[in-house]
Amino acid sequence: MLWIHEVHRVRGAQEDEFETAYRDHWMPALASTGDAKLCYFGHLTHGSGRAYTVITVTAVEDGAAWGNVAHRVQYGGLKDVSRELDQLRHDVTGKIFTTASWAPVIPGDLASVPADPTLDHEPTLFMEDTAWPYDGMLLDYLAKAEAQYAPSIAQSGASGTAIIELQTLLHTAWGTGQRAEVLLWQKIIDQDRLWNLFATELPPMAKAPGTWMNDALAVRDDWRSRLLRTTRWSPLS
Repeated sequence: MLWIHEVHRVRGAQEDEFETAYRDHWMPALASTGDAKLCYFGHLTHGSGRAYTVITVTAVEDGAAWGNVAHRVQYGGLKDVSRELDQLRHDVTGKIFTTASWAPVIPGDLASVPADPTLDHEPTLFMEDTAWPYDGMLLDYLAKAEAQYAPSIAQSGASGTAIIELQTLLHTAWGTGQRAEVLLWQKIIDQDRLWNLFATELPPMAKAPGTWMNDALAVRDDWRSRLLRTTRWSPLS
């Protein structure tokens, strides 16, 4: 499974129109051939980055499926709706991500992902962390995240103290972007504790040797967090 991760800079006056077009026109048209499904549609939350930014995640089965969709966008049934979306945004940039060998694949079954514009559920908050390992240390980062970060999040969940749930960990597919780039897709499961994270400094014990915040510095010291709020109709939540 491949993730097509896109960042849309939407025209502010047409923010609602863009969302409607994506839900009612793009999402069902994209899903019509079974090659790809929209998984997440999320707004960058207020106070956490550039205004009128939308992030979408689309899943495709494999490289051949991606090629089919790309052809439809350029020449086929997705050409007109792509043009419609272009009129409602300043620009869009995309990357292709592949799942780390040890991480869960999302979605596990592409056919089960809904493409129903009438879907309605409570919005979900996600923390999207993007990390840039040191040159030549991508594989070291992935191994360290498997051995230390993922277990630490799982242990927090088991003890009831977790703020986030690590749903998957991805890195850029070959030839599609910066090689040493990793994306951690994490669901917020305790919003009250999230506020504490914003309002207080990490205690020294959270940055001591043996913790991820300390030990990960051996493989990276550059990363970015963004908070995303999915829409009520986002296929996955």
